[in-house]
Amino acid sequence: MSRAALPGLPSRYPLGERLPGLYAGDDFAQRFTSGLDVVLAPILSTLDNLAGYLDPRLAPEDFVAWLGSWVATGLDPAWPRPLRREVVRRAVELHRWRGTGRGLVTRLRLCAGVHARVLDGAGATWSRQPGSALPGEPVTEVVVQVWPDGGPVDRERVERLVASACPVHIRCRVEVLAGPPGENGS
Repeated sequence: MSRAALPGLPSRYPLGERLPGLYAGDDFAQRFTSGLDVVLAPILSTLDNLAGYLDPRLAPEDFVAWLGSWVATGLDPAWPRPLRREVVRRAVELHRWRGTGRGLVTRLRLCAGVHARVLDGAGATWSRQPGSALPGEPVTEVVVQVWPDGGPVDRERVERLVASACPVHIRCRVEVLAGPPGENGS
């Protein structure tokens, strides 16, 4: 149902009551303003509830996708409604950690319901001497290990999420483990 055509929606601010006293008893003026009340009631109701429209936990479902576009969050239509709402609600946090191992682990936990660990190379170091050796070997592949959190791991979904977050110059490989890395010999 469209929010613009809610049958019988009363106006919280009837215009006939706000006319000068001269028009309070005028039948034509009251009927005319009641017609305007019918047209304005959905608009005024929307404005009265504007905060609810901007909160992804309360907004109508079609507004959640629109809010997602405001915060540059791609929502998968196959995701359940509560997940889409939660991703939009946490968009700033997810953007803050985008491109990091922590961000990928958080996104996988939220969107795929799995635990994850990212193995991405030797790390970083600093030196007071210019031209010092870099730590470890150059990284050309990132390994993302995932394990279930109660349910089965949807490998295809995990691989799509990892591919969407993996930089173009790095190859990402997904390993599905039976349990946490320490428990299965990893």
